[in-house]
Amino acid sequence: MRFSCQSMMFQGEDAAHLLCCVAVEHLDASGQATKRQVIRKAAVTLGRNEFQEIVLRVHNGKAPQSFTFREMQLFTRFARDGKSTIKLLPGNIQVLISDCPPDRLHVFLKTLSIKYQAWKAKKPMGDRAKMLAGLPRTFETISPLQKKDVQQANELRGKVNAPPPAKGLAERTSNKTTGQRVKRRQPDSSECSPVKALHPAKKPSFSLPLGRKLSKEQAQILDAVLSGKNIFFTGSAGTGKSYMLKRIVGSLPPKSTYATASTGVAACHIGGTTLHNFAGIGSGSAPLEQCLELARRPGVLQHWTSCRHLVIDEISMVEAQFFDKLEAIARSIRRSSEPFGGMQLIARSWRKCIQLNMELTEVRRQTDKSFISLLQEIRLGRVTEEVTSELMKTAYNCIERDGILATRLCTHKDDVELTNENKLQQLPGVIHTFEAVDSDPQLVKTIDAQSPVAQVLQLKVGAQVMLTKNLDVQRGLVNGARGVVVSFEPGNKGLPCVRFLCGVTAVMKPERWVFKANGGLYLSRQQLPLKLAWAISIHKSQGMTLDCVEISLARVFECGQAYVALSRAMSPEGLRVMDFDPHVVRADPDVLLFYKRLRKERLLRQGSMDEFVSREEQENERL
Repeated sequence: MRFSCQSMMFQGEDAAHLLCCVAVEHLDASGQATKRQVIRKAAVTLGRNEFQEIVLRVHNGKAPQSFTFREMQLFTRFARDGKSTIKLLPGNIQVLISDCPPDRLHVFLKTLSIKYQAWKAKKPMGDRAKMLAGLPRTFETISPLQKKDVQQANELRGKVNAPPPAKGLAERTSNKTTGQRVKRRQPDSSECSPVKALHPAKKPSFSLPLGRKLSKEQAQILDAVLSGKNIFFTGSAGTGKSYMLKRIVGSLPPKSTYATASTGVAACHIGGTTLHNFAGIGSGSAPLEQCLELARRPGVLQHWTSCRHLVIDEISMVEAQFFDKLEAIARSIRRSSEPFGGMQLIARSWRKCIQLNMELTEVRRQTDKSFISLLQEIRLGRVTEEVTSELMKTAYNCIERDGILATRLCTHKDDVELTNENKLQQLPGVIHTFEAVDSDPQLVKTIDAQSPVAQVLQLKVGAQVMLTKNLDVQRGLVNGARGVVVSFEPGNKGLPCVRFLCGVTAVMKPERWVFKANGGLYLSRQQLPLKLAWAISIHKSQGMTLDCVEISLARVFECGQAYVALSRAMSPEGLRVMDFDPHVVRADPDVLLFYKRLRKERLLRQGSMDEFVSREEQENERL
């Protein structure tokens, strides 16, 4: 199977190339732009010239411009939005990069930083030596990052951040005693690293930009998206759908990509907005003509006209009537008869919109093969005697340890709130209250709808809590990690210290979440990344991986709800199912028919690919 280089973003020369919008500015002594050139579709390449100096080449499709690095400053504050600025000194030229796929920009900037620091560690060739060398002009794409580059960059970082020698102090003391007035020497620009110039107090440590490797199925999906196909992808729990969606969003240009979801919390997880906010037509219950008028309002109209890639998460929760109206509005506003007005759709949709249906089958959340097979049976609504026996056995599992109790998954939100409030009140000790800092207190309800953390969080020692954000994946501090509050730090802030089931004990500090609201407005909330976890709803648990979970399925009321709950557990050892009833396990007949068709399509694709590979091998043998 062959995949395009676009899907393997962290390998080879791909880290040295960008396709984006570029503005090249020539600045005067005061920092004002005297000349500005904007290239909407620019190819940016990082390379070396004949003297092994780092060169940035910007190509507009006609004639390339090359900028040789001597000194530089790198501005990366908005890299997550696909924007960055490279300022070249002493020529006072700055290259403004925008509308670049964020994941690709991240790797490019890291490659540039490390290669630049490694080059600084070497002695550069002087102008006279260059003239005498008489080398022809060349440009070669910079080589992939190596460990030696990282080592050299970190060595220079250590020298830059090292404390000043005692000799300088002695000289100042000597000058002071003689009564001479000594002018303080300004540091030369060559003495500052680009990172230190921006953050003097920080001591960054470089490392290779390693990304999580995509599976074959995930790479196929990403390739299909990058080739411009309308695609729907699904998969059983734990196959990496959420991660895949984030990789897709990070691989597309930000200005023309809108990441949406059917709920605010789901939208927050992918860094997007709700589908209703994007559409701007309210609930969509009004007649189509009225919905069109709403969609043509200033601010909302820009969404429809500028969007080239529309990502919809949790689309199974979008009503068919609402979805049909969106499709009609897109064709009308964009004046195109193509499905969705020619927008690329990445979601679950009707056949007239979707060109490719794909399914992720490799489960990564669970490793126990028998447990994976059991969950697959539940997913399809099949409850054999063996499945029933295995789930009923879990009722006797003792899954509590180190003072951390099992999280109870409930079918109804009211049960969750009542359980958490009662359990907190039953604990002895003083309640510690933590209030969030919102960017706009007038829009608390809007923020609440999208935020995974509450505006007010109350805790006590012994409170069962859950992480709501990935803090340190390597140490197990991930979204859904379970823990218990063991103490509070002294002082005004009184931050909680939490012992997690993964073995880590850490002080929780406030984190920040950013949300997109109507009209392109950005809102934020700063709060502790915790929520009470005696109980959570099955709906809110979607996408989570839980260490220890207790489930009561007696009040299950929807098809697939039992499967969603059971598949949150990492293993049967961390699962306890109370009052299991086989009759509550149901799968929607239409969904089962869809999956049957999906697997048939996959087998046909695989068969044609195998036939193609076989023909290629036969032709190679003849040659």
